[in-house]
Amino acid sequence: MKPIDILSAIRQWAKASPDEILDSPAWAVPCRLGEEPCTMRAGELRPAETLDLAIRIGEEDHVLGIVDIPAFAELHAVWPSRADLPEPVLIALVEKDCGAFLQLLENALRGRLRIMSIASGASASADRRMLHACVTGEAGTVAEFTLDITPAVAAELGRLRCLDLSHEVVRGFKVSAETEYAAVLASEGDLAALEPGDTLLLPELGTVSPRIIAAGTFSVSESGVAQWKDDGLLRVCSAESAEIDLGTLFDAAEGSSTAQLALPSENAPLKLVRGGKTVATGRFVTLADRPAFAADDVRRA
Repeated sequence: MKPIDILSAIRQWAKASPDEILDSPAWAVPCRLGEEPCTMRAGELRPAETLDLAIRIGEEDHVLGIVDIPAFAELHAVWPSRADLPEPVLIALVEKDCGAFLQLLENALRGRLRIMSIASGASASADRRMLHACVTGEAGTVAEFTLDITPAVAAELGRLRCLDLSHEVVRGFKVSAETEYAAVLASEGDLAALEPGDTLLLPELGTVSPRIIAAGTFSVSESGVAQWKDDGLLRVCSAESAEIDLGTLFDAAEGSSTAQLALPSENAPLKLVRGGKTVATGRFVTLADRPAFAADDVRRA
């Protein structure tokens, strides 16, 4: 599995709204300025002034605010006197100097972008939320802008693919986990006959390596991360549930070494689980060198 596939299978992330993703500190849109790979991220400080353009993206009208930065060299040179330039001249200068950025934005929003005019104060959409973003590449900031957000814009920029999966907000997100030592066949009669103090032999334990079952969805082992679904077998698991962070899952999915889990030690607490329900708790024991489960408590349906 790929890290994005793992994230998409986590309910809390899969159900995140576009606005929640846009608000995440991990929001980072991969893009290109010409041939240069770049990343679009939220800006830190809202700019004091911008060159506001009335634009149309697809069939929607927006206000795009261009921030003065040295990367837009010709616009930067006339910035103090831009108000003195005729509107057609100023628009032509923006199209020439910022053309690669406008193409980047058009690609990111997947809609044709057209400059309609210089925006007046009245043309700005006061009722719309504003995005302030910076686009950075190897050379630093290559563009900085503001844009009013509509549901269509949020839908494009608020996708899970627009999150930086290396960010600690994502990597540090924790999900439930338990160690599964074996999955065995057991009849209803076997379970019905099990009483506290009984011992259930587990010849299967040790024939395959233990694995971690994370979020009730993933199987994590030295082989990597795979989709997991409960197949109804009787599962021999660690008694206590734990947590694992998504970063560990991502690393395992990308082939980083995952340490092989050890078998339980003598008297280590275990539980028997079937269909997501704990049916017995007890301990790991050995009988004549054979692995077994010693039941301390049995739970009837």
